[in-house]
Amino acid sequence: MHDMTVREDLNVALVQAPVTRFDTQANLHNFDRLLQQVEGADLVLLPEMFNTGFSMDSAEQAEAADGPSTRWLQQQAARLGAVICGTLTIKAGEGDYRNRLVWARPDGSLEYYDKRHLFRMGGEHERFRPGNRRLLLELKGWRIRPLVCYDLRFPVWSRDAQTTDLLFYLASWPQVRRDAWNRLLPARAIENLCYVAGVNRIGEDHNGHAHSGDSQVLDFIGDSLLHVRDQEGVYQVRLSAARLDRFKQRFPAWMDADDYSLPDVVEG
Repeated sequence: MHDMTVREDLNVALVQAPVTRFDTQANLHNFDRLLQQVEGADLVLLPEMFNTGFSMDSAEQAEAADGPSTRWLQQQAARLGAVICGTLTIKAGEGDYRNRLVWARPDGSLEYYDKRHLFRMGGEHERFRPGNRRLLLELKGWRIRPLVCYDLRFPVWSRDAQTTDLLFYLASWPQVRRDAWNRLLPARAIENLCYVAGVNRIGEDHNGHAHSGDSQVLDFIGDSLLHVRDQEGVYQVRLSAARLDRFKQRFPAWMDADDYSLPDVVEG
């Protein structure tokens, strides 16, 4: 049963920006500049492949698990006193590349989630290896599930209406499919009875694909708490634990959900 312990609110910062292909130094410099605007956040979210831009050139852009971009995340987490998350290409072994979401805590400790659903239409499944582990992490008593971009299209992978308080998706979602992004995010919130955040990049990528941003936060009934179009910046929202807990107590639809299991998946 959902734990109704009184919890503090959660302050979430979404960082929306363009990303320059393969120019890690320039990208980290720009995000460093933007992060100066963060005030009192508990959780800071960056777009998918924030350091290199979304690309299938896995070998060229990959870093070691303890590489410079991961160390940069650790430094930012320590400076901000907040958890910060972004995805980057990690070389996990010989010929083994992952689109890896890194969860960096202020004390320097890390968690990671490897993107499960690889974007077939772009050939991501040919260059990267999918993850088989779903994470449910705790921050200030909140249960948070981190996911990446294309994962949004697969509701079973996101599903956990009983225990999840916040789902978030770090994305490089093109403008041509922005309607799907804007419809699926509230759907995930409604069906999982939880807050949902989606962070996307802006600007054109190296293939000329435009990205509209549309970074946003929705509450547990799918209502918008924040929606940014294509402006660069840091956008913060405070999520109410009390409102969420009251809603889950008064509308416990999760109790009538069908039982299911995901084969060959590690829950962690």
